[in-house]
Amino acid sequence: MSRRTDLEPRRERGYSSYDQARRERERKRTLRFDGSGEGRTDVGFRRIALVFGAIAVVVVARLLWLQVFTAGSLARDAEEQRTNSIVLHAKRGTIYDRNGNVLAASEECKTIYANPEEVNDPNGTAELLAQELGGKKKDYLKLLRTKGTFVYIKRQADEDASERLQEAFNEQGMRGVYFVSDTRRVYPYGSVGGQVLGIVGVDGDGLSGLELYYDNILKGEDGQMIMEVGQGGTPIAGGASEVTEAKNGADIIISLDIDIQAVAEEQIEKGVKEYTADSGSVVVTNPKNGEILAMCSTPLLDPTDTSDADNAAFTVKPVTSTYEPGSIFKVLTAAIGIENGLVTPNSTWSVPGKVKVGDDYVSDADGRTETVDYSLRDIIAYSSNAGIALVTQNLIGAETFSKGVSAFQIGQATGIDYPGEGPGIVKSLDEYDGSTLGNMSFGQGLAVPMVQMIKAVGSIANGGTLYTPHFLMVKDGKEVTWKATGTSVSGDTCDAVTDMMRSVVDYGTGTDVSVEGYDVAVKTGTGEQVKEDGSGYLADKFVSSMIGFANADDAEVLVYVGLNGTGYHGSAAGGTFSAIMSEALSDTGVSPVG
Repeated sequence: MSRRTDLEPRRERGYSSYDQARRERERKRTLRFDGSGEGRTDVGFRRIALVFGAIAVVVVARLLWLQVFTAGSLARDAEEQRTNSIVLHAKRGTIYDRNGNVLAASEECKTIYANPEEVNDPNGTAELLAQELGGKKKDYLKLLRTKGTFVYIKRQADEDASERLQEAFNEQGMRGVYFVSDTRRVYPYGSVGGQVLGIVGVDGDGLSGLELYYDNILKGEDGQMIMEVGQGGTPIAGGASEVTEAKNGADIIISLDIDIQAVAEEQIEKGVKEYTADSGSVVVTNPKNGEILAMCSTPLLDPTDTSDADNAAFTVKPVTSTYEPGSIFKVLTAAIGIENGLVTPNSTWSVPGKVKVGDDYVSDADGRTETVDYSLRDIIAYSSNAGIALVTQNLIGAETFSKGVSAFQIGQATGIDYPGEGPGIVKSLDEYDGSTLGNMSFGQGLAVPMVQMIKAVGSIANGGTLYTPHFLMVKDGKEVTWKATGTSVSGDTCDAVTDMMRSVVDYGTGTDVSVEGYDVAVKTGTGEQVKEDGSGYLADKFVSSMIGFANADDAEVLVYVGLNGTGYHGSAAGGTFSAIMSEALSDTGVSPVG
């Protein structure tokens, strides 16, 4: 009987050898790697390698994106989280009138802001703010409890009040309110010249008038202060700060004479009230160069307090509004006829009470019905619509008239340095219909801003040269030159028309003009006003106007007055015209004649 080995009972009980156990472990591992057949373990490792490789590619790509492509923006974001930036407003340039008077200037002030998260006594702080700055405590309390780390308390606060606040906060240990230097606009003459000057916003931008038109000159370049802050936006005591200094704006000198401007504003308001006009406008210039000595329209603007200002107050109507000029246009029509050798001041015609223009009849404002013999001088003096329509249609003709209107640059923007000017509405020759020539001869059937008539009649006053009406004289210490824009008619024609305009004062529609001691040439105008729907003209609603210059032979002052929406003819503007012309002649040092 043979002897059994120690291994045999193990085989019988189902135990495997050491090699078998190892092979079993290999099989299970292969199954975990999802392999099969020969080399199955290598396949699993390759798949793991691919997974880790893909992860590595993603990580590298992300690092590349963060460090190369978005590094700048991430750095900026991080910087913004640990800094606060405050704008340092440049000091705006000063505006002077022609005589050196300060019209608009910038003074030092403080802008007050707070970090609500740092404010340790909201009630006490709000009470002090209301006490020094005005307003209600509850409004300041609301600001101090705003979520975030920055809120404006008051822009452009008074310096004295700001200093008192700073002292009080320090004494009482109140934190979270800060002060930064700023500037604000002040107007030494108050409301005088407000429309011309315009206004400036709290951010230092010009919003209207010359403040807007010359904003790029006056404004300068703002700077900034960047402060390092800690958690919650609190400035770090002794922390790093970076200051970019502001560059102050340039000063300008404008042609306005503040004394003439004050009288112009006073007189136009008086005239509007006296003649129950809807509004009124005034322009005063030196016709020798186009410099504007005064300009305004009602309602006037007070730049020191615009809280209740009418929208119409933020512009001057002589620039931004168009209207039918009426009979002052007869001055240009007469000049066109004389310039082309078709008429003379003493040419005479039999003028009926009515003259047909297109499908309608034109008559004179004085109600004349009989036929009379009028010279061209009489037509201008009495402001005869029938007479000028007859002369224009029968002698001047459409082509000559149209060319003459263009020579006066009517229907073209003057280029005045004030925002909002348009070219107006003036028909070209190919647009004329049966009534155009007759109607335009006395200033009807076209609409232009007053400054176009100032430019045109100014050329009559100076011998034929067209100058752009303008304000700017000196910019940043350098004189500004405004070149002539053309010639309207010859000097001889200007002399002839000027002499006819004297007749308006001598025996015509301007006999109420009184400028004692001076030789004044004028023309009155009664422009009809079109209905809003364009269906015709308003009854008893006129633009009563007067334009004129003195001394007639060597004019240094031209005045244009318009009362809009009156029930009166052009002579109604005579009193306003006389008062303003007298002031302007006196202030500019023009000597009376003989």
